[in-house]
Amino acid sequence: MLTVEQVEAFERDGFVKGEVVLNDEEVELLRHELDLVLEGGTVKKPVLSRNLLDKSDYGMSMEANETIVQVVNIWMASDLYLQHAANRTLCEDVAQLAGTDTLRIWHDQIQYKPPVTGGPTKWHQDHPLWPIIKPADLISAWVALDDAVVENGSMWMVPGSHRWGDHQRHLLHGQDHMPQHKRPELLPQGVEIKPVPFEIKKGQVGYHHCMTWHGSLPNNSQMKRRAIAVHYMPGNIRYEPIGNHPMNKHIHVQPGELLTGADFPVVYSK
Repeated sequence: MLTVEQVEAFERDGFVKGEVVLNDEEVELLRHELDLVLEGGTVKKPVLSRNLLDKSDYGMSMEANETIVQVVNIWMASDLYLQHAANRTLCEDVAQLAGTDTLRIWHDQIQYKPPVTGGPTKWHQDHPLWPIIKPADLISAWVALDDAVVENGSMWMVPGSHRWGDHQRHLLHGQDHMPQHKRPELLPQGVEIKPVPFEIKKGQVGYHHCMTWHGSLPNNSQMKRRAIAVHYMPGNIRYEPIGNHPMNKHIHVQPGELLTGADFPVVYSK
């Protein structure tokens, strides 16, 4: 379980580091499984596999000037990643932070920044990009499969931004890769946009709230930067469509109903 100090930090900042949850052998197994999925070597397939920067279907050529390999719902292609999503430590920590006794997978997401050509992740908030679910109570568990440091494109976070409301349409990614706001007068009075690096060791987890502003720099190093994020839903999340999302075709409940079903499996129940 997380300490009182960690829970308080999450409530204040919208993010917090957890412990190392995967040993070297477990990390290597997930890396190998990721390669297998990207090569099309699994019978089952993920929902998406693409270059996030140009939204095209992702092939195995890494010739693009800037690339972020995005795989959505790798758990659907890999039992090993489903087991990871049900990792007891991850689930207990998220349930503690969310104050819930039930967790489902909303979806998971691989983001892989290859050496030298790995591009930036634009500043964003998660929940506004998921316009089919409410309320904004989801928490992500981001586990590094390589050391994620500033040099190879670690995430950056804006402390306290999860409390500022929906500003997604006003967020800009500056030339220095730091966040900018098109309408700063809409921000709560007295707040400051002061991003901080969120470096995570290989096998370690970082948790963030679905409204926390986050982004990352390019990977200009010789190191890979691979990570698996699982976006967890507490038991109160409803299907409330006001837009589209790749997971829409997997939803079989009516608007206003709790989001349940086999494609959103329960991975924790207290």
